[in-house]
Amino acid sequence: MDDSLFTTFVVIFSGAAVLATLSLFTRQPIIIAYILLGVIVGPSGFNWVHNPHWLEEISHIGIAFLLFLLGLDMQPRNLAHMVKKATLVALASSIIFFICGFAVGKLFQFSNMESTIIGVSSMFSSTIIGIKLLPTTVLHHKHTGELMVGLLLLQDLLAIIVLIIMAAAEDPSAFGQRMLMSGIALPFLIGLAFTVVRFVLLPLIQAFDRFQEYIFLLAIGWCMGLAELGYLMGLSKEMGAFIAGVALATSPISLFIAASLKPIRDFFLILFFFALGAGFDLSILKDIWFAAVVLAFMMLTLKPITFRFLLHRLSESDKLAWDIGLRLGQTSEFSLLMAFIAVQNALISPAASYTIQATAILTFAVSTYLVIFNCPSPIAISEKLRRD
Repeated sequence: MDDSLFTTFVVIFSGAAVLATLSLFTRQPIIIAYILLGVIVGPSGFNWVHNPHWLEEISHIGIAFLLFLLGLDMQPRNLAHMVKKATLVALASSIIFFICGFAVGKLFQFSNMESTIIGVSSMFSSTIIGIKLLPTTVLHHKHTGELMVGLLLLQDLLAIIVLIIMAAAEDPSAFGQRMLMSGIALPFLIGLAFTVVRFVLLPLIQAFDRFQEYIFLLAIGWCMGLAELGYLMGLSKEMGAFIAGVALATSPISLFIAASLKPIRDFFLILFFFALGAGFDLSILKDIWFAAVVLAFMMLTLKPITFRFLLHRLSESDKLAWDIGLRLGQTSEFSLLMAFIAVQNALISPAASYTIQATAILTFAVSTYLVIFNCPSPIAISEKLRRD
């Protein structure tokens, strides 16, 4: 098949439209349709899309937009309060999930290094799945949304630290320098973002708020610019995008910006889930499927129970604790990135990398089912649970 950009997009979005329609008719999660399409038309299937890696790069723009929009909904004072409250839960749960992942790795005779990275990849939950399946009203105005965001942000910070450590594995002598630079870069980037918003962006918005096209363009430029700056400073594009959103959240125009950018976010997130399916090598599945199933089962059962127990200890209600536990009962897109970096740096074998990837796909799929059948969600099966 023609490998042009236009033809690739035809295959992706026409195929996604067909499978999404079937998913809706059969009351299945629409996210699963995008992953399944990637498997079908990717290199392991009909090979209609030959090189999904550049799509994966593009799809990460969707994650940046997702975190930018998330930041737009977070008032800095409320955010600081929720992060402080969620710190103990995030740290304790991460330790528990690491031990579980490490134990499963050793059970299937992976090396100590491979088991360690499997354990680390098990520590985090998916920001994309968690936020995408959370009703907008809950995300913006409810305690559940604030607490979930606090937990996910702390996990993202831990994940960024882990990625810095893994990147430094190529040159251990530079490890201390990289960690020091990151410790300096984060507060500097936050200070810079709030300064630019106050003295540059808000005056521009007030002067030209009648021109919606300009506001739209300014918001995209701000999001992408700070995301790239965060990356250049040794943090991550996602962290930079989130800081850009939080800094702009104090402006009344933030609600308009959030609404206008949602279609762009969804466009890139479709590419993210497609690339996830297309990048998976089915030929190695026979060697790692049992380990992936066991690890996925452990995550899907242990994470809801752990979050329920830890949150209940903080005087949260059983209902809220179980709700958050189910929503965070999967591994993370950061797990996929860790697997890719680790195998590139020869820290783990391809088998260990694909075990992490297969676990992520399985937990993404099953966790989505658990949420839409049991929790309020924009794509819930039951009319009673469906919330926009």
